[in-house]
Amino acid sequence: MTQKAEAKTGKVFMPAKIGSLQLRNRIIRAGCFEGMCPEGCVSNELIEHHRAVAAGGTAMTTVAYCSVARDGRAYGHELWMRQEVLPDLKRLTDAIHAEGGAASVQLGHCGFFASRSAIGHQPIGASRKFCTYRMSFPRPMNEQDIVEVREQFGQSAKMAIQAGFDAIEIHAGHGYLLSQFLSPYTNKRKDQYGGSLENRIRFPKSVVQHVREAVGPDFPIFVKMNTTDGIKNALEIEDAVVVAKAFEEAGASALIPSCGFTAKTPFMMLRGNRPIKMMAFNQKNPLQIIGLILFGSFLVQYYEYQDMFLLDRARQILSAVNIPVVLLGGICSLDNMQTAMNEGFEFVQVGRAIIKDPDIVNKMQRGEVTQSDCDHCNRCVAAMDKDGVRCVCNTDGPLKKKK
Repeated sequence: MTQKAEAKTGKVFMPAKIGSLQLRNRIIRAGCFEGMCPEGCVSNELIEHHRAVAAGGTAMTTVAYCSVARDGRAYGHELWMRQEVLPDLKRLTDAIHAEGGAASVQLGHCGFFASRSAIGHQPIGASRKFCTYRMSFPRPMNEQDIVEVREQFGQSAKMAIQAGFDAIEIHAGHGYLLSQFLSPYTNKRKDQYGGSLENRIRFPKSVVQHVREAVGPDFPIFVKMNTTDGIKNALEIEDAVVVAKAFEEAGASALIPSCGFTAKTPFMMLRGNRPIKMMAFNQKNPLQIIGLILFGSFLVQYYEYQDMFLLDRARQILSAVNIPVVLLGGICSLDNMQTAMNEGFEFVQVGRAIIKDPDIVNKMQRGEVTQSDCDHCNRCVAAMDKDGVRCVCNTDGPLKKKK
C-alpha cells in the first residue's frame, strides 16, 4: 500500500490480538448461515466457501450456524457439533489456515424455532410462547434441560478446539435460545430464570461462564447479542447494556452487538430489499411456499438499508464494557471500516460484501477498490435455502454455484 492509502485506512489492515489469537487485520467475515451442510454434515462446498474468504484477505471467517445439539437446528441442512464431523471440520480449518486466515465457529441453539421435522419432536424454549415462524408452541425448559444445554455448549466448544478452530462465537441474539431467555417477549417464566432482567440473564450468562471454563482463560470467545429485538415489550438497548456487562463478567473476550428477532423481525438485522418470491419458491414445504406468497410482506417487514445501521446502539455497548466490541451491520467500504476504528471498535464484521466478492479485502488493501458494489438485494439470503448462500448477481467467481 502507498503511504497515502495507509493513512486513509489507519488501523483497518493492522494486525490485532484477541485473547491468545493474532489476526492479520481487523476484518472478520460475519456469521451468515451458509446452507451447505446436508444432513448436518460438512460439505466440500462449505470448505471452499470459507477457503475462498480466507484467500481473499479476511482475517477470520466465521462458520455459521453450528448447533450445539441435534435438537437445536432450524433446518435439516444445518451443521450440528458432534464427534463424527470433527475430521471434516478439521479439513475446513486446515484449508482456512493454509490461506493465512483464522477460523471461528458460531455455536448456538434455536430453541423455540427449531424445526420439528429436523429434530423429530417438539422444540424447547424459555416459555410456552407461540412461534409464528413454526406455527407451534415449544415445551418450556425445566432445570434438567437448562443443565443439559449448558453442558452441550461446553462440549461443543471443546470439540471446536479439537477441530482446529481459533475462536468461538456464542449466538445469544436474533431470537435464538439464549436470546429467548433474555427477551421479555419470549421469557414468561416465574422461576429464577424469568421476570427481572437479573433473572433473565442468569442462564445465558451461565452458558458463557461454562464455555470459558471449558476452553481456558485465553481462548477467544465472541458473543453475538441483541441491542433491540425490534418488537414491542421486548429487549431494548437499556437492557442490552446490562446484558453486555454480564457477558463481560462471565468471560467473553469480545461482543458483537446486533439486532432483530428471526421469528418476528428477520430483516431488521439485514435491511434492504426483500426477495419474498425467491424465498418462497426455494422452500421445499408447500405450506411454507403458500404462506410466504400470501403473507410474506407481513411476516418479513421492510427496513431501509443504511451503511453502518447499528452504529448508534453499538456505541452504547462500547461505552459500557472494557473488552473489544465488533461493529456489524452495513460495513461496505473502507470509510465505514475506518470510521469504526476511529469510534473505538477494534474489529468489524462484514457479511454481504464478502459474499459478493470474497477477494474484496485483498482488493481494498491493494487500493483497487474502496467499497463494495453489493446493492443489498438480499437474494443471497434466499439462495441459502436452495443451493447455499452466494451472490446470485455474480457471473463468475469462487462462490458462484457450479452448474
